[in-house]
Amino acid sequence: MATSHDLLIKQRSVIEFLAAEGCSALNIHARMKTVYGEMCISDSAVRKWVRIFKGEDPRETILRDRKRSGRPLSASVTAPREKVDCMIRANQRVKQKGIANAVSISKEQVHHIVTTVLAYRKVSARWVPRQLTVEMKAHRKDMCTQLLEL
Repeated sequence: MATSHDLLIKQRSVIEFLAAEGCSALNIHARMKTVYGEMCISDSAVRKWVRIFKGEDPRETILRDRKRSGRPLSASVTAPREKVDCMIRANQRVKQKGIANAVSISKEQVHHIVTTVLAYRKVSARWVPRQLTVEMKAHRKDMCTQLLEL
């Protein structure tokens, strides 16, 4: 299944082709609406892309959005990752706000690091790893063998 970004690129290609044929923006939008239905881009977006494509050579047209200056899409989480992990291992009941204040990053970044990068989850007000470590597996195995012996 195509992503929404891929669908936008396809629709821009259709707009470029029909604009090169000389179709009006209104006609292009009506034709696209029959093909794409609810997933069709708006009439104003079609008009914007027709204006862009009318003045350019079709061989030099770029369908993808150009890079813009500004904030990066994802921040580097490698530096605070170790600090956050150490804080959680030292105190499993630590709160995200406390971690954010200690490490000087936002609560959203702390949440991303804890849940996605480190794969912790909250159980009974404690941060616990989502997957069992080698020590935890060994401890469970020892407990099971002791229970079987009884």
